[in-house]
Amino acid sequence: MGAGLEPISGLHAFVRAAEAGSFSAAARLAGTTPSAVSKSVERLEQRLGVKLFLRSTRSLALTVDGTAYYERVAPLLRSLDEAGDVLSSAERAGGLLRVSLPGVLGPTLVEHLTGGFVRRHPDIKLEISITDRHVDLVREGFDAALRVGAVEAVDWMVRRIATLPLVLVAAPDWLDRTGYPSTRDDLLQASHVRYRLGSRAYPIRFADGFELAIDGALDTDSGLVMRTAARAGIGIAQLLRLAVADDLAAGHLVELLPHDPLASIPVQALHAFGRLAPLRVQLFTDYLAEVLAPHSI
Repeated sequence: MGAGLEPISGLHAFVRAAEAGSFSAAARLAGTTPSAVSKSVERLEQRLGVKLFLRSTRSLALTVDGTAYYERVAPLLRSLDEAGDVLSSAERAGGLLRVSLPGVLGPTLVEHLTGGFVRRHPDIKLEISITDRHVDLVREGFDAALRVGAVEAVDWMVRRIATLPLVLVAAPDWLDRTGYPSTRDDLLQASHVRYRLGSRAYPIRFADGFELAIDGALDTDSGLVMRTAARAGIGIAQLLRLAVADDLAAGHLVELLPHDPLASIPVQALHAFGRLAPLRVQLFTDYLAEVLAPHSI
């Protein structure tokens, strides 16, 4: 396949399609059309004289030649992108930055991002999605995602940027009606708003490693829903202290068992650029680490 150095646009189209799994997803990453990506790949195949992809109406898969070519080309393209970033100062960092933030921290972080990060880096265009769903960075075209809690085994780069404490909270009027729990055993008799991911409902985890399995009056996969339900008097919720700090200060929620601390939880930033993340991604994760540092333990 000695065809020399290929036009860079064709190589980018090929790598994006290989990583995203479809021409449509690759087009979203590149800000172009699926037809344009497909034509770029076809021209590359013609120059190389081989088929790089097996195509069908429902799938796109690399051929044996395509896999070998990808393994050589992808690291080179990332190195070229990184070289461009090295020549740019932080003040000149720019481009579109698509990020996914968890619902329970989203409102707090958006305030900092819009009030601080955007002003610090005006040439970076932010696109923010707030969801507790674990997005697929490559297939959905995200540059970075923030995850609260453990991250399942992935091929992406994972950086822990903070460790945040959890607290048990409930609405004061609900506590007036039902009583204030003062021991772990008291928690077993109370109603709870539980976090559920898939078929698993998370127990209450204490700092000493003890776990307390409780029944749920309401289960959800959204931290934001948990906070809302707790404020509405549904029951006790286990949430990040940072996420409910304003509610505690205003008296909308009350912390329970403050003498018996809960476990802390990692907050991690993910990206799929390997070791050569674009400067805009590095600046974003550095900024979030700076924002969360005062709350980290």
